[in-house]
Amino acid sequence: MNRTIMISDIHGCLVDLDQLLNTISFDSRVDQLFLLGDFVDRGPNSKETVERVMQLVQQHHAIALRGNHDQRLVDLIRNSNKDVRRKFLEHGGLQTIQSYLHSEVLELNDDVLDSATDYIGKNFMDHIRFLENLPLYYEDDSHIYVHAGLNPNYPNWREQPDYDFMYIKDEFIYSRMRFDKPVVFGHTRTSDIHGSPDVWFQEDRIGIDGGCAYGLQLNGLIYENGTYKTVKVGSR
Repeated sequence: MNRTIMISDIHGCLVDLDQLLNTISFDSRVDQLFLLGDFVDRGPNSKETVERVMQLVQQHHAIALRGNHDQRLVDLIRNSNKDVRRKFLEHGGLQTIQSYLHSEVLELNDDVLDSATDYIGKNFMDHIRFLENLPLYYEDDSHIYVHAGLNPNYPNWREQPDYDFMYIKDEFIYSRMRFDKPVVFGHTRTSDIHGSPDVWFQEDRIGIDGGCAYGLQLNGLIYENGTYKTVKVGSR
């Protein structure tokens, strides 16, 4: 492989994802692509983004990880209790429902959500199975890849709770613990870490969530021959 390419937190911003892959001339014959989770919610094209990620994994050997928003959609369809519904709606779920239903639903009451989850469950269980079976992390010779981060309280980070892989923030980002290799992560917008949506580099951790769904940018981090290059596309 010539290049390792890392992208995170697409959040339904399919146009930006395709533009970024085009900008960097992604070629799966020579590139290894990592997609670090959060494919749905907030942006306009959650359904189409999941389909694109499935295609990249199945036809272009991309490695996709499970983010907390992906898990939340799975939970909505698998176990739709009040707490799951509330969290789904509070964190951009309306746009996901609009995408899957091809409908400009403006408000999600219980009846609408019932019919929406029923529709997704009947027509898109392949998406749900795909998302719920995504790994929580990946490790190669150069990096550890994860959606949110690693819990410094676990000497063997592989033993940390699943929740931490998808949700941890400051406890990981600002920890003094050192890891054997750089940890590349999304989940926390880099603008919240260093005041800029650009990729954040800090010793053994690299944050790449550019806040695309918030009107900022989608970042691509390219690792080749021991050096890093960053590419970004502006959010639409």
